[in-house]
Amino acid sequence: MSVSLEEVRRIAALARLELSSERAQVAAGELSTILAHMEVLTEVDTEGVSESLALGVVGPATRVDEGPPVVLHASISAIAPESRDGFFLVPRLATHEDPETTT
Repeated sequence: MSVSLEEVRRIAALARLELSSERAQVAAGELSTILAHMEVLTEVDTEGVSESLALGVVGPATRVDEGPPVVLHASISAIAPESRDGFFLVPRLATHEDPETTT
């Protein structure tokens, strides 16, 4: 499987990335190489191999989230202009607004 230049440009547009023609060509080649490698990996015989082999049977070790709550030295309203339920509200970037809904 290979990635076409058109597909790279479409994905870049969806991600709002501006790619030069040279960089798009390089990206198409790199992505095609990665997909070719994945195709080779699908041919590996995994019969009888546990899916959780890399993580172990119980999964990765975790720790208990313990300790005193963090005390802020200033009120949330002094740090961020808007907050709700203890979370900071961040305005949307102008580049992420729908041009049809903005006036």
